[in-house]
Amino acid sequence: MSIKKYNFQTILLALLLVQIAFTGCEDEISPTLEEAQQIVVIDAWINNKPEPQVIKVMGTQPYFDNTLPTGLSGAIVQVADENLEVYDFIETAPGEYTWTPQNGETFGTIGLQYGLNVEYNGVTYNSISKLNNVPPVDSISFTFEEEDGPFPEGYFAEFWSRDLVGEGETYWIKTWKNGVYQGKPGEINTAFDAGFSAGGSNDGLIFITPIRFCVNSFEDDENGDIQAPYLPGDYIYVDLHDITYEAFFFLNEGHFLIDRSDELADLFATPFLTVLLF
Repeated sequence: MSIKKYNFQTILLALLLVQIAFTGCEDEISPTLEEAQQIVVIDAWINNKPEPQVIKVMGTQPYFDNTLPTGLSGAIVQVADENLEVYDFIETAPGEYTWTPQNGETFGTIGLQYGLNVEYNGVTYNSISKLNNVPPVDSISFTFEEEDGPFPEGYFAEFWSRDLVGEGETYWIKTWKNGVYQGKPGEINTAFDAGFSAGGSNDGLIFITPIRFCVNSFEDDENGDIQAPYLPGDYIYVDLHDITYEAFFFLNEGHFLIDRSDELADLFATPFLTVLLF
């Protein structure tokens, strides 16, 4: 007779999974969390479009507080290039610091390194990045599709652009529909060269079809039915940004960790703070 030995924790985990699968977990709980020290968060996405550039300095909030983060006033915010030209960002609203172009100028020079310096409450925060070139969006096309399963008939958009030659370019494709920015976690659209990730031999090519079609977003109508992405009279605007690999990684992790539909997988998801730190 053979004797099998089992790890108790493995058995307990298996039983827990079975219980979740068959009974669900629907009891609402309100755990008491210790108050954590507020952490300074700096939101600094800068581009060379002819428009004001805004850097936000905010403070973290308790886990169950679903209000907007608190803006932190009184910071000194500057950006300087490698030639020591300094751009001063002036506080225009609590926690919002703005550099405003004059006479049609734009921020920065393509190809230069830039350093961010934020001083707040006696502490200095620094970051370094580079203003890279970006390929133009050649055109946007629409295709009419018949009803297919849960998707109704309607128009689907597709943008056309070609990756810059040179491996390792990373992009963030932003979309506006009828003037409204499509910024939900599930609408984050990024690219590594012309594909999704490194190693795909997509250098210098036209962006692959799934990325071109990610400018389409789906919403439900008042009856809960999926609407077509675009109807006659709708319009679309697409912005293509060249970003650092660190920003590319951050956006991808944010997309997959926030926009989740698998409740069981959520139990074992990597905490987002761990992703940011490591």
